[in-house]
Amino acid sequence: MHLVISSSLHPTSRSRILARSVAERLRGQSREVEVFDLSVRTLPPCDGATAYGNEEVIALGELVRSAEAIFIASPVYNYDVNAAIKNAVELTGKAWTDKTVALLLAAGGQGSYMSVMGLANSLMLDFRCLIVPRFVYATGESFEGDSLADDEIARRVDTLVEETLRISDALNV
Repeated sequence: MHLVISSSLHPTSRSRILARSVAERLRGQSREVEVFDLSVRTLPPCDGATAYGNEEVIALGELVRSAEAIFIASPVYNYDVNAAIKNAVELTGKAWTDKTVALLLAAGGQGSYMSVMGLANSLMLDFRCLIVPRFVYATGESFEGDSLADDEIARRVDTLVEETLRISDALNV
């Protein structure tokens, strides 16, 4: 199973469009896909105590643990991924150990393309995740309404899916 996490809480999220694009491509390759949308499936704030027993936290942890690869689609706020995905990782912790992770970002401008590195470093150092060494970074002009409208970004999504599958298939033999 391949897990796609859409981390935006905004109702008309552009990163959710990226998550949908990944899920469609995976299904087009007859891959099993689970989409966990943090705007629909509410997680409590990580409190270091009782939050871990929340049913959505448990469900996400089980999905992360059983995933062959994980695709994270996040908006960029203040030169960083959003707090919702950081909270999700904090809540599910060790379930991420040794996972292959691919990253997709939707941002307002070109200046924050390195904003994913804090999350990538945490996943690599804390949980020994293998971060796919390419990611998708799209800005506002790449979208039209609720669709991806930029052929170059669409090509990058295709390449990210292909590379992630190549890596995860090799590791999950």
